[in-house]
Amino acid sequence: METLTGKFQADVQMLDDVFGIGRNYDISGRALVIGGKNAHLYFLDGYGKDVVIERILAFILSLTPQQMRTVRDMDQFASHFGTYGETVTENQMEPIVTSLLLGKCVLLIEGMDRALLFDAKAYPTRGVQEPTDGKVLRGSHDGFTEIVKQNSALIRRRIRDPKLVMENHRVGSRSKTDVVLCYLDDKVDRPALEQIRLRLAKIDVSSISMGQESIAEAMHRPQWFNPFPRVRYTERPDAAAASVMEGSIVLMVDNSPSVMILPTSFFDFIQETNDFYFPPLVGTYLRFVRFFVFLASLVVTPVWYLAMMNPERIPPYLAFIGIEEPNGVPLLLQLLLLELIVDLLKLASLNTPDVLSTSFSMLGALILGDFAVRANWLVPEVLVYIAFVAIANFAQPSFELGYAFKLMRVLLLILSAIFSIWGFIGGIIIMLVLIATTEPLAGHYLYPLYPFNWKAMKHLLFRQPINRDNT
Repeated sequence: METLTGKFQADVQMLDDVFGIGRNYDISGRALVIGGKNAHLYFLDGYGKDVVIERILAFILSLTPQQMRTVRDMDQFASHFGTYGETVTENQMEPIVTSLLLGKCVLLIEGMDRALLFDAKAYPTRGVQEPTDGKVLRGSHDGFTEIVKQNSALIRRRIRDPKLVMENHRVGSRSKTDVVLCYLDDKVDRPALEQIRLRLAKIDVSSISMGQESIAEAMHRPQWFNPFPRVRYTERPDAAAASVMEGSIVLMVDNSPSVMILPTSFFDFIQETNDFYFPPLVGTYLRFVRFFVFLASLVVTPVWYLAMMNPERIPPYLAFIGIEEPNGVPLLLQLLLLELIVDLLKLASLNTPDVLSTSFSMLGALILGDFAVRANWLVPEVLVYIAFVAIANFAQPSFELGYAFKLMRVLLLILSAIFSIWGFIGGIIIMLVLIATTEPLAGHYLYPLYPFNWKAMKHLLFRQPINRDNT
């Protein structure tokens, strides 16, 4: 690894070449004189706190030659005159370059073979407003941002415990993205923590361009055929802090406002932040409603389709579910077409300006639905069931799980159309096998059902009141 030579002009020239001084408009190098000695300062324009840099330089430039003669090397200079808290020295080129690109200032002084690094950066960022996909009626209304240090502070604010660990890792040979593991040292699952550390260390990619999703894909063995999510995400600091208090590990990735909660099991998706801002009875009721919606959104259209394939088996008291005025379009095609149209409206709404997105979604759904029925493309009953499924998908907080259930629902419809009731049963078995064989980043995907833990299962199904023994 290349190091600084201690020859001032040679080191300045080397750093000028590496940083592209003169080519990169946002990397600046400035010649200084400190106590009669030549010096050179490098900084990344747009990251630095001008006030902090100005105060540091004002003090350093005021040093006299007599004061400079009292220091022999950069370590001594830092201990005597390094007034800023986050100040270190370094002579290896790679960490020097990485530090500057992270926003630190680099100072070279004539006659010294190490550089002084002081952290006076201020990343451009947005406010900690509440995330759009995790709103609550009560409770805090702040959210994570794209700055990993700010996200760490939001959790520290809620857990003021010295056993809270913020463990930093750097991933990506080119991007050198900061990844932070957050956990309570006395409550974390040690085997799971070691497994996650090992997987992070094995990541061999040049860039983490898509934040936490790139990390998740690089950390586990690909299962492209399995749509079920192996990671739970949240943009809420209170939800992340509560998970840490329960012994989970929160993985934060710089430049991403979402954090990963590990390990994740299938049953964790039953819970939502709103449950904990209501009394235990109300929170338990909301969980059972969410669980019922999970199942209903999966089977309601396949079961109805099976009933319409065999109308003679429908009992008289369920006759109202039948189709009053059938048309010539196959029922399966209608159901699959509407599944596609719902996703089309979602994508169109995402690419529509905010002031128009709500109106566009409502008008698009009304116009398409009304004209499709008038043109005898669809029967009204199909619209009712697909509308219920579309609404049910928004009753649970995980978009990934919603799309997993959607693909399983489509699979059940196709298998039911081909093999009737046996196709439906076969589709359910395929789904259960996929869930059972899902490999999370750590732990077991079916925990606490397997391995069975009644206490943990009870906490998942029923909202437990806070008492002296339950934190």
